[in-house]
Amino acid sequence: MKKFKNSFFYVGIVGVTTAIMYWTIQNGKVLEAGRNVVVPNNGNSQWEEFLQSLVHNLTHPLAILLAQIVTIVFVARLFGAIFKKIGQPTVIGEILAGIVLGPSLVGNYFPEFSLALFPVESLGNLQFLSQIGLILFMFVVGMELDLKVLQNKAKEAVIISHASIVIPFTLGLVLAYFIFQRFAPDGVEFISFALFTGIAMSITAFPVLARIVQERGLHKTRLGAMVITCAAADDITAWCILAAVIAIVKAGSFVSSLYIIALALIYVLLMLKVVKPFLKRIGDLYDNTEIITKPVIAIFFLTLLISSYATEVIGIHALFGAFMAGVIMPESMRFRNIFIEKVEDVSQVMLLPLFFVFTGLRTQIGLLNDAYLWEVCGYIVLVAVLGKFVGSALTARFVGQTWKDSLTIGALMNTRGLMELVVLNIGYDLGVLKPEIFAMMVIMALVTTFMTGPALDLINYIFKSKTEIVPKEIIQNNKFKVLFSFHNAEEGRSLLRLANNFVKKNHNNSLVTAMHILPINELNPYNIDEYEEDSFKPVLQASEELHQKVTTLFKSSIDVESDLIEVSNQGDFDLVLMGLSQSIFEGTLLGKVLGFTTRIISPETLLNKFTGKEKLFDNSPFDERTGHVLSRTEVPVGILVDKNFTDAKRVFVLLLEESDLFLMDYAKQLIHNVNSNVTVLDKAGNFKNNTALADCIHKIEHKHPNHIKLATERKIEKALLDEQDLMIISVESWKKLLDHQSSWLNKTPSLLIIKNKTLR
Repeated sequence: MKKFKNSFFYVGIVGVTTAIMYWTIQNGKVLEAGRNVVVPNNGNSQWEEFLQSLVHNLTHPLAILLAQIVTIVFVARLFGAIFKKIGQPTVIGEILAGIVLGPSLVGNYFPEFSLALFPVESLGNLQFLSQIGLILFMFVVGMELDLKVLQNKAKEAVIISHASIVIPFTLGLVLAYFIFQRFAPDGVEFISFALFTGIAMSITAFPVLARIVQERGLHKTRLGAMVITCAAADDITAWCILAAVIAIVKAGSFVSSLYIIALALIYVLLMLKVVKPFLKRIGDLYDNTEIITKPVIAIFFLTLLISSYATEVIGIHALFGAFMAGVIMPESMRFRNIFIEKVEDVSQVMLLPLFFVFTGLRTQIGLLNDAYLWEVCGYIVLVAVLGKFVGSALTARFVGQTWKDSLTIGALMNTRGLMELVVLNIGYDLGVLKPEIFAMMVIMALVTTFMTGPALDLINYIFKSKTEIVPKEIIQNNKFKVLFSFHNAEEGRSLLRLANNFVKKNHNNSLVTAMHILPINELNPYNIDEYEEDSFKPVLQASEELHQKVTTLFKSSIDVESDLIEVSNQGDFDLVLMGLSQSIFEGTLLGKVLGFTTRIISPETLLNKFTGKEKLFDNSPFDERTGHVLSRTEVPVGILVDKNFTDAKRVFVLLLEESDLFLMDYAKQLIHNVNSNVTVLDKAGNFKNNTALADCIHKIEHKHPNHIKLATERKIEKALLDEQDLMIISVESWKKLLDHQSSWLNKTPSLLIIKNKTLR
């Protein structure tokens, strides 16, 4: 009755309101009398009018801007993924994406498309959006700097840092002397051109350098700490010099620039002495609260905007204000992480690619159309490398570093990346750099960033040193070693419980290692220790409950699977445990371009895949990443499909081939350590007369009576319906079961799918 009343009321309301609207519209036409209302009619058909309307909508500034953003983000992510795949920083791919979309390639070969996508009148909107992205990015860069590190830096780091600024800056001035007449714009003073050339040679890309240090496992070493300190000091010094250079260029004379510099000093003092204590007080008040309220967040973002506005008005560029706002943020990493997470995704994924493409639209490689121009470009690259790489390396060697460490410092300090493009665009906007020299400098930024990885590899090769990512105490340990690698806390606890079942009674003769490898793009340089502590906290709490000692191993990586393989093989573990994970877009072009992270497959999804309702990972029994690990590891690997695994009291072992007999070793381990009751199924009847299996069962039965039994296929339903805790099966047998789509697969408990040790 109630349902009928609701339906009647709904129909009545719709009918009455429709009638009122119809009456209003019809009678409203009378009101048009005497108002000279013109109905557009160009003699076109309705279809032609629709097409004209569609074309008008497509060429609307907002539609063009949205099309630009979609194209830019997609192409930038595609190129970034390609360069990440070959071991290069993604920023190189994103810069190249901008050049490709600019006049150097697309504009040259597809001019109509380029003009339609990037019409001249739309570039202003693109520039302003890219500037917003840079402001947010510089805010993050400022937050990632730890001033405490600089306050406590070693004497050697001070000397190296200053030398890495002074030497390339001086060489840049000398270079400007030789190229000024040919490449400086008309009306630009030599001092302005020379200062910008010098600062362009002096920049180090602190964010890119920090991530390379993390990726190569140097962040916890003395060398890594020194390089980070040098780069941080370098960054602050370079931006202060840049602010002074901008002031000189904008003022037109040195004396006039002193007023701007004086205002800038007052601004810095206010930020450090007034605004910073105010923000610290707010940070202290809310540091212990679970949720930071929106008004508090608004205060910090207003500080960013006001700071950027102030420096833009003073005349030292809004980016310096954004950088300064990041530096004075409360020192609590909790606060900084909140803002980094809020800002970083939007700025780096959507807005920064706009800056790369805008730079690419300005970069006209085609202007370098003769041998002389490419010769000059070569000299610029040479001066940049001599100043940063050689200058930093020789200084490091002079203060007592080894040749290997000195060359490593030089290679890292030579990284320029995005920071170089920021400086170049400022110089271009101020009219100090002509298009030809701008293009040469962009090429220099690409070359010096690209060469960092190969240079480090060459240095390691020359000095015959391989980075050991597994501690020596693990490698040299002769105990039964289990490694489990987890993505999240819940998976970590499940894998720890499973590992504990294999070693529970052998604590003194076993070693359990928990490893968490985090993609490098999810980290920032100064809170690695906090990430590590938070990652392992749930696992270590579970280890205390289980009375299981656990060794931890943490690494940031650009290739999680390859590092897992290297750790497994290098540590020569007796068993490596991992969870089964799959990206929504795993293996697809979209997944590679957008870089989606993995997620744990739900039991419901697995059941659908097992029963044939869905194909398991596109005709593969494992996702691409898991399959990659299985194919390249030389040690036994167990894949846990977790269905609320708690313990292994009742275990089901499935044998299909004689090669599956190795699974009995794991059954024995479980029986010995946790008194498991093991049911062994000889599904194909291959083991009826197998003496090896019979002897194995007999020995176990003799030592642990009533803990193991052999079942037939007729009893499989009963065995699985007895609520087993764990099913153990080999990788090859698992593939065969999936191919046959066995009807009972949807009734399995938690699964441990094991790959036997690969013979070397």
